[in-house]
Amino acid sequence: MSEVKLVNIKKVYPVIERNKNKKNVNGHRTGNLQITDQGVVAVQEFSLDIADKEFIVLVGPSGCGKSTTLRMVAGLEEITSGELYIDGEYMNDVAPKDRDIAMVFQNYALYPHMTVYQNMAYSLKIQKASREEIDRKVREAAEILDITDYLDRKPKELSGGQRQRVAIGRAIVRHPKALLMDEPLSNLDAKLRNQMRAEIIKLRERINTTFIYVTHDQTEAMTLGDRIVVMKDGYIQQIATPQEVFDHPSNLFVAGFIGTPQMNFFDAELKLRDGDYWVDVEGASVRLADEKQERLKANHVEEQAVTLGVRPEHLLLADKGIAGRVTVSELMGSSRHLHLTVDGKDVIIIVPSTGGTGNYIGSDVALGFDGSNAHVFSKATEKNLEY
Repeated sequence: MSEVKLVNIKKVYPVIERNKNKKNVNGHRTGNLQITDQGVVAVQEFSLDIADKEFIVLVGPSGCGKSTTLRMVAGLEEITSGELYIDGEYMNDVAPKDRDIAMVFQNYALYPHMTVYQNMAYSLKIQKASREEIDRKVREAAEILDITDYLDRKPKELSGGQRQRVAIGRAIVRHPKALLMDEPLSNLDAKLRNQMRAEIIKLRERINTTFIYVTHDQTEAMTLGDRIVVMKDGYIQQIATPQEVFDHPSNLFVAGFIGTPQMNFFDAELKLRDGDYWVDVEGASVRLADEKQERLKANHVEEQAVTLGVRPEHLLLADKGIAGRVTVSELMGSSRHLHLTVDGKDVIIIVPSTGGTGNYIGSDVALGFDGSNAHVFSKATEKNLEY
């Protein structure tokens, strides 16, 4: 079993006294960092139960606390407060080497003077495993990762993708309870990233361990994770399956962060007509879908000004509706991304590519959308009013 449990984890980096001033009082924020009388708060109230063999992805912008959280699980950062359990055992004060976890870093962290075989065998030698056991485990991992032909090479003789395979191999030879990966693909080019994502998916099927994966790349999060944890400014914004996060974002930040191109936002009014909820936006009026009606009614949501969110793929060219003018047309192969100006704001819609020139630029168009694809967010709290 490889269950990992984090309970109200918090990380505070103390502020050096000489840099403190009267402005650094409880609740003050510098950029996206909160300053308290204890110091800089990097992670706040982080609670998460990770099941055995689950693949969890922590995703968010730079500086949101995801790597710090991972390093606290690894034991590379001290936990300021809260509790960490691995397989039910309290781990806060356990040394990293005794946690039975392995970590893959962004920069590979391979020993340049060692061969691939020696790099992969190193941790087993430290554990004083027998020569036969080391050889068996290294060659098993090399076969899984398709690097058997490189075992006698030095890291400098390998490509970036091959080095990352070696780094992963070095981690999995120990059969750890949990495999932690900190932005392992960020140094690779786009093609290699796609290949390595597929390799990680295959690897997950072949080794029985729990994965905790950190990335700022939402594509990695959506394709790899059983569940994803969206973070911002040290706080968890939403924990759900990738599909649930995409279909039902909990707040404005999640809605804008997950999805490429990002969700479009409009100033709108949520209205009640004959007991049903409608959204009025830029002269268009759309009744929300039945399942949305039920959730809004269950929450006793009142009429109010809202932020309306509609994804680019859910906006349609229509005979009448939201008025906009096309300013940019991007051919993306089978589709075309149209950038429009709507009431002074940039809006993106995705339309099929017709195979022609697609000369939309300068055209005045109208946009429509279905009530099942509309998301309404509170102006005051930025929360999705359905939840």
